[in-house]
Amino acid sequence: MKKLYWWPNMKAGIATYVSKCLTCAKVKAEHQKPSGLLVQPKIPEWKWDNITIDFVTKLPKSSQGYDTIWVIVDRLTKSAIFTPIRKTDPIDKLARIYLKEVVTRHGIPVSIISDHDPRFASNFWRSLQNALGTRLDMSTAYHPETNGQSERTIQTLEDMLRACAINFRKGWVNHLPLVEFSYNNSYHASIKAAPFEALYGRKCHSPVCWTEVGEAQILGPELTQETTEKIVQIKQRMQAARDRQKSYADLKHVAYKLDLPEELSRVHNTFHVSNLKKCHADEPLAVSLDGLHFDDKLHFVEEPVEIVDREVKRLNQNYIPLVKVRWNSKRGPKFTWEREDQFRKKYPHLFARTAPSSSVTS
Repeated sequence: MKKLYWWPNMKAGIATYVSKCLTCAKVKAEHQKPSGLLVQPKIPEWKWDNITIDFVTKLPKSSQGYDTIWVIVDRLTKSAIFTPIRKTDPIDKLARIYLKEVVTRHGIPVSIISDHDPRFASNFWRSLQNALGTRLDMSTAYHPETNGQSERTIQTLEDMLRACAINFRKGWVNHLPLVEFSYNNSYHASIKAAPFEALYGRKCHSPVCWTEVGEAQILGPELTQETTEKIVQIKQRMQAARDRQKSYADLKHVAYKLDLPEELSRVHNTFHVSNLKKCHADEPLAVSLDGLHFDDKLHFVEEPVEIVDREVKRLNQNYIPLVKVRWNSKRGPKFTWEREDQFRKKYPHLFARTAPSSSVTS
């Protein structure tokens, strides 16, 4: 259209015009973000009490045969463990890695958030966590309505690890410890610190800051006090970040009350926002309820009105009688072809008015 015409704010004007098309509003699929309030898990009380686990899969196979990275993230400090594994590794091997990398280093977590990977849904994994006293929570990948910042952290890590695997190719496993070190010493906006500092209370002893951390500085009772103070600060910062994230998502009400006509008095007048769509059409949209039937959930109950035609469909050596039915539909097709034998069982009263047809099609 822009090859032939132009006017100021042309794109916005066309978008507004299309949004007012009643037919488009009825049939087009929704592409906007889901409506409703953002529900996030509770902020953890202490380090490595609540963790998120996920897999980064389909990586270049290393010389040792590894093709997957198991990512384990502490939801409070954002500190992470990267472990190379094979996609085919059984759950009992993953359990041994879990005990070595998580339990022996940080203790037994209170809860684990994971996706619906079959290995995490297996009876062995559930029995192990039940014996350890750990609660299992399932989540949908990168779904902020249920898991918020943890899923974003996992997504960011996956992008970073894939880039490293591409750069290092088959030798990515040898560089994975340095990638983990780099990540854990990178600043995180949500906690306003690096994961290493959040976890241990001090900045990491690295080649770029030999003089910043000395033995006298990291020993003594002041370390315990400073660590506790940092955890309080981190929780406050996470809460502030969550509030900002929640304010971005909770832009609309959850439910609306509608003024319904007397004919729909039996229907509850409160509707969740996910069941409603804003109408931009300018034309009057009052629909007469005469002849319409609704169930208790305000869904149309479509019924056949009459049989207007009949024919016999030939399929190979078989003959299938069909009937053309007129419906009282306000949204779907008003006429459909149905199998006569099946339709006769459901609506026998309609066949008393029609005469058989001899037309045969193939």
